[in-house]
Amino acid sequence: MKSDGPPLAPSQSRSPHDLVRTLLAVVDEGTFDAAAAALHLTPSAVSQRIKALEQRTGRVLLTRTKPVRATESGQVVIRFGRQLAQLEGDARSALGLDAGDTPPRLAIAVNADSLATWFVPALGRLGHTPGEPGLTFDLRREDEAHTTALLRDGEVMAAVTSTPEPVAGCSVRALGRMRYLPVATAEFVDTWLRGDPAELLPRAPVVFFDRRDQLQEGFARELTGGMAGADGARHWIPSSEGYLEAVCTGLGWGLLPEAQAQPRLRDGRLRRIVPGRSRDVPLFWQQWRLDSPALAAVAEAVAAEAAEQLHR
Repeated sequence: MKSDGPPLAPSQSRSPHDLVRTLLAVVDEGTFDAAAAALHLTPSAVSQRIKALEQRTGRVLLTRTKPVRATESGQVVIRFGRQLAQLEGDARSALGLDAGDTPPRLAIAVNADSLATWFVPALGRLGHTPGEPGLTFDLRREDEAHTTALLRDGEVMAAVTSTPEPVAGCSVRALGRMRYLPVATAEFVDTWLRGDPAELLPRAPVVFFDRRDQLQEGFARELTGGMAGADGARHWIPSSEGYLEAVCTGLGWGLLPEAQAQPRLRDGRLRRIVPGRSRDVPLFWQQWRLDSPALAAVAEAVAAEAAEQLHR
């Protein structure tokens, strides 16, 4: 079965909006039952709508797993559906029409450290008019090196990413560099790092965010000239707040966002393990090329906050 081509068969070039909306609900909620609850339908009705859409497109759109997964053809229809929903919301807003029971929702992929530090204040710049629902946000947490995959799959309309190359159909703009500081508690430094950091750091216990986290490994190899990595006992703490707590309680050394590290350096809870050394991660904003005032407003708010909080 071919996986490319238009999402809708030529003889049925306009897919009913309720069928596409049902597909989006199933993907967002993860199961047919959860989508049925969100749409106030029966699971059988949701299943029938998906089958009808698959018949109209002539493609299998979902794999019936838990959670469901969109096929390559399904990703094309999902992308079409999200763009259609965003444009519909923009049009209703421009015409002064009621947004209905559900205000426009914008799905964005964001890395955990941005989410824990500067990104939510960026959304707060948009504000809301009393009595109007405005936009709602569906933030998907993902490593900054992998957020572009969610753009390609049609799961989000915009992303904070470390990738400067634009995803097909997307625009990209530089946001700045997020600075990370190598830190540990004073007790940890006295126990493990009394001497040459380049010699001692690779053997000291270290905290990683998850299996995709390469910051500590990269820093250690940079410090040792590529001779060794972060080879000590490893802890994996997949939460920005939990990661911070793990370093502050002395489980290991780690690289913390500057915004999280600085207050704890000032009050003495943490110490820089290699004074003057840091590691920067460039961040970019990628979004679908879509003539959407709402999406443009979010992009400007994100860029303005990044200009104040990130390094140029």
